Amino acid sequence: MKTRFIVVVGGVISAVGKGVTTASLGKIFKAYGYKTTLIKIDPYINYDAGTLRPTEHGEVWVTDDGGEIDQDLGTYERFLQEDLPKKNNITTGQIYHEVIQKERKGCYLGETVRFIPHVINEIRDRIKAAADGYEMAIIELGGTIGEHEHQQYLLALKSLEQEYGASYVTYLLVTYLPIPHHIHEMKTKPTEVAIKLLRQSGIIPHFIICRAPQEVDAIRKTKIQTYANIAKEHVISLPDVETIYEVPLVLERRKLAHYIFRHFDIPPKRLGNWSNWEQLVTNIKEPEQEINIAIVGKYVDIGDYQLADSYVSVYEALCHAGAQQHCKINITWVQSTLLHKDVQAVEQLNKFDGILVPGGFGDTGVEGKIKAIEYARLHNIPYLGLCYGMQLAVVEFARHVCLLEGAHTTEINPDTAYPVIDILPWQKELLAGHKYGGTMRLGAYSAQLKEDSLVARLYQKNWVNERHRHRYEVNPVFIDVIEQKGLCFSGYHERQDSTKLMEFIELPDHRFFVATQAHPEFTSKLGAPNPLFHGFVTAAREFAQQACNMQPYHYESPQDQRHDTQAI
Repeated sequence: MKTRFIVVVGGVISAVGKGVTTASLGKIFKAYGYKTTLIKIDPYINYDAGTLRPTEHGEVWVTDDGGEIDQDLGTYERFLQEDLPKKNNITTGQIYHEVIQKERKGCYLGETVRFIPHVINEIRDRIKAAADGYEMAIIELGGTIGEHEHQQYLLALKSLEQEYGASYVTYLLVTYLPIPHHIHEMKTKPTEVAIKLLRQSGIIPHFIICRAPQEVDAIRKTKIQTYANIAKEHVISLPDVETIYEVPLVLERRKLAHYIFRHFDIPPKRLGNWSNWEQLVTNIKEPEQEINIAIVGKYVDIGDYQLADSYVSVYEALCHAGAQQHCKINITWVQSTLLHKDVQAVEQLNKFDGILVPGGFGDTGVEGKIKAIEYARLHNIPYLGLCYGMQLAVVEFARHVCLLEGAHTTEINPDTAYPVIDILPWQKELLAGHKYGGTMRLGAYSAQLKEDSLVARLYQKNWVNERHRHRYEVNPVFIDVIEQKGLCFSGYHERQDSTKLMEFIELPDHRFFVATQAHPEFTSKLGAPNPLFHGFVTAAREFAQQACNMQPYHYESPQDQRHDTQAI
């Protein structure tokens, strides 16, 4: 069957909901029996998202095959419940890099290389490669209509339409209708401007998805329908909802898929079954219990605003685990820099049922994160560490239990006497050559789990695959010393050169103290939560129910005891 293309573009503001709309459409068409894939186009000149700060462009998503991608691909995977490859993310940097490489290799046979046709053809060819073998390909164009960076992609999409035929391509404009507080009236003018800008590129949207704080009324639907010159039922109201996982259900009630099928002149292959999804959404909206989780990180604010997008996959993975257990997760974003010297701020952690330290880079807030980890360990509060959250848990344990004074990661202190976390030789070579982009330990790696460990019980198997994004590792020199004091390295990845890289740690006598070098948040889905998050939420629920009767847990660490440094 020839591929059909659904193009999703955004108007008025960024972060209007294009990614969730695209993901929801993918889930809907998959439910109707169509083999569906989702593609994200990012107009920035970066080759990929790997060198972008989370506060700049949100979380960096990692694919199984090692791509560092815009966070929207994570939303796609969570809704589609399939893994997507890195080729499904197209950036301007990739396009121009490939065109120049081909020119250098003589692939254009002496032609003058131009914006049209060579750049346009490269974009179109990449879209076709990502869509190959699929019946439905849903393409999200990042950014907002009217930006200069869009022009080349809109031209390429029109070229694709010309190649496949107008009946094989449809355009959706996701727009925003503001309600200014001083007039209390929903305004359509910004949407009309977005439609005009889209028309200037030769594209008239077939469907307009109207995002707003509340339902769009009939009068405003009529105004938009008249301005866009489309069928009235093609103007779809999509108001704010309690959870993004409700969006596919809203679009189904609005019969959006029915109208798209009519546009393509094709029928559904089967009836969509939404019962399981509806139940999980109900679990999120009507929980039986609530727990309070502190996420201690550095990428939690920019200026006067907090940025949940920096850790969006962590947030969603907690939501998945909560939905499975009919439990609402109340998340507090804790700025780690505030915990370093403020004892009272650290003591405030006692009001939480669980503490989570996610991934990150650099020295900002590191000591605050270590304080939070120590507090969780000493007070028997469930703890989950991800990537950097595992490395700093090893640092904390080395300092305060193994009494290796000043133990640290060489990322922060290259001169520490006890480099319990260190960069391994092959990474040093890459950094020496200033090769930062795409050179970390990226993508899915397998790990062997220690038999009868908590981690093995959570996964219910002895081998697992999780995704990674980091350079620094647990220093093999210190593993025996640390394990002798009670920290269990419960899983490792073995390289081809027989080097064992530690992947999981746990404290056997703690209520729940687990950390991983991986990013398990990337493999969590609604209806199939990642086992580590499921176990963490389970422990936090039990702690919330029993904390009043429990005694704090701590290690006996005689201050006069020191390790023989000659043995290390």
